[in-house]
Amino acid sequence: MLLADHRLAQIVQRHEALASEMSNPALDPSRFVSLSKDYAELTPAAEAARQLLTARAEVAELEALAADAGADADMRALATDELVELKARLPEVERALALQLLPRDSADAKPAILEIRAGTGGDEAALFAGDLARMYQRYAELRGWRVETLNASAAELGGFKEIVMGVNGEGVFARLKFESGVHRVQRVPATEAQGRIHTSAATVAVLPEAEDVDVQIDDKDLRIDVFRASGPGGQSVNTTDSAVRITHLPTGLVVIQQDEKSQHKNKAKAMKVLRARLYELEREKLASARSADRKAMVGSGDRSERIRTYNFPQGRVTDHRIGLTLHRLPEILEGSGLDELVSALISEDEAARLAQLDAG
Repeated sequence: MLLADHRLAQIVQRHEALASEMSNPALDPSRFVSLSKDYAELTPAAEAARQLLTARAEVAELEALAADAGADADMRALATDELVELKARLPEVERALALQLLPRDSADAKPAILEIRAGTGGDEAALFAGDLARMYQRYAELRGWRVETLNASAAELGGFKEIVMGVNGEGVFARLKFESGVHRVQRVPATEAQGRIHTSAATVAVLPEAEDVDVQIDDKDLRIDVFRASGPGGQSVNTTDSAVRITHLPTGLVVIQQDEKSQHKNKAKAMKVLRARLYELEREKLASARSADRKAMVGSGDRSERIRTYNFPQGRVTDHRIGLTLHRLPEILEGSGLDELVSALISEDEAARLAQLDAG
């Protein structure tokens, strides 16, 4: 993806024009907010474009000096050496700009709804779902994100049958979206007297949190039922009909929310989850329209796909999509080691998309 100098200059000029307009003291506040957003989004690309323009100008100057027969021999030799170094560095500068100009997922900057469900493996799967929930909570804390439990169905021996969390912060969905899929664990359960290794699984779904403008929901498309909340084993945990079940009739999606004692709060949380699921349905429709592109990327979002194995006896975690194995299982489950996996997945996705651009 080689951009001409005039295209780079256009990026820089656009950035400078935004800065100039923002400095106008008579600017309408709402316009300022809109410009600020555009300016912030363009800044990384503009800085990369400036660096590339500067590097190309230096290459031209050094080439001229090295080819100047009338110049001092030592100066020509020095220019030749610098030219070799600069040309070796140029592809890296060009790649940095290309990454900034890659089409962005419109949901990348959004908060996320993180859904974790125990899969095959019974009690052990529920315990593993709890381990994953704690891993993501710790990872979020380390990145300064805020986590809110929207709904949780605890298992009798610990962990969760299902837990739904809202994660808010900068770049949440961009970093978590590749976590969707089946996570498998291999370990000896605490309840296993023979010490045999069992394999269990949990499913993770990461959905971008949708705003009202993203998804329009008609009241007539909803059926809302209220009932009495219950805890593990069926015992009553509330004496009022505060739990809420919302059914979206056109799609058949059902969201149940019972964590709050207030029916109003449960309904608000259920609507947040429903909105995210409907938004993801729309995104999946768009993605299927360009399925050939989708197959080339690590983040297919297929929740039935086994994406990662956590092997306790060997202390390793393997991400099957990119063939990466890290022997840092404790740190990964504590959240501190997860960033290495996440960054590798993002890099692989960027490389695949750059390759597609180059091929195109």
